[in-house]
Amino acid sequence: MTTSITTQGNLTQSPVPTTKGKGRGRRGNANAQLLIGAVLVAIVVLLALVSFVWTPGDAYGTAAQDRLLHPNAEHLFGTDRFGRDVLSQIMIGARTTLLVGIVSVAIAVLLGVPFGIMAGMKPGATDTVVMGAGDIILAFPGLLLAIIFGASFGASTWTAIIALGIGAAPAFARVARSGAMQVMRQDYIQAARGANRSEFSIAVKHVLPNISGMLVVQASVNFAIAVLAEAGLSFLGLGTMPPTPSWGRMLQESQQFLGTHEYLAICPGIAIAIVVLGFNLLGDGLRDHFDPKTKGRS
Repeated sequence: MTTSITTQGNLTQSPVPTTKGKGRGRRGNANAQLLIGAVLVAIVVLLALVSFVWTPGDAYGTAAQDRLLHPNAEHLFGTDRFGRDVLSQIMIGARTTLLVGIVSVAIAVLLGVPFGIMAGMKPGATDTVVMGAGDIILAFPGLLLAIIFGASFGASTWTAIIALGIGAAPAFARVARSGAMQVMRQDYIQAARGANRSEFSIAVKHVLPNISGMLVVQASVNFAIAVLAEAGLSFLGLGTMPPTPSWGRMLQESQQFLGTHEYLAICPGIAIAIVVLGFNLLGDGLRDHFDPKTKGRS
């Protein structure tokens, strides 16, 4: 607060602009994004889990008498050209989507985070070598790497997963390196070294816990990227192969029926959009949640 003197000699106080309201607004937006993102992701996870024990129709067999039925009471999302239930394919395809996202992100974390922490803790030659290797991998985007792997080793879900995981590793390495460099400047790191703690102990007990928030945000973003990439690969015939249902391949197979049976493209398209939107909102909400500029403001 500042003071000013009036013509009558009285002291008055002038308000000083604060950022409290702005902080509250950002905090509210973060909470809303977290909630919406979590709900969308939970819907997809629930569909995938339910599909292990029940589906409303047959997602694998063929039934000529049921082919290309529009949405109705028996087939809520209709049937495809082979008479397979579209909703059942969406539910089982959710398994593939979650598998690709979870495993590819796990591979990226296991490959990128240790090297990123090492580079952040050991500036100099180690940093140069690790980041240089990451730059080489970045020259081949995950989708291009998956296409190369598919052409070399055969198209499959696991080929796509491995390629996408390797392609995303440099992003995690850069995030881990940036966070590690910030942590290494803290006084408690000097105290740990003064206590003869090993570099491994410092990395595990001090660096990794302090950068975990950044890594969670990066993981949610890369999950959405992996889902889109897998759908694109399946659309091109380089991802999940028949008879396993895949949202990307469902889009590819629906092209010839766009003028008469639009639901064949709309249903998997909406499913992909829900997953990508859900994880993007989750990532944005987590980023604001872990942002120190918004913490502690109400």
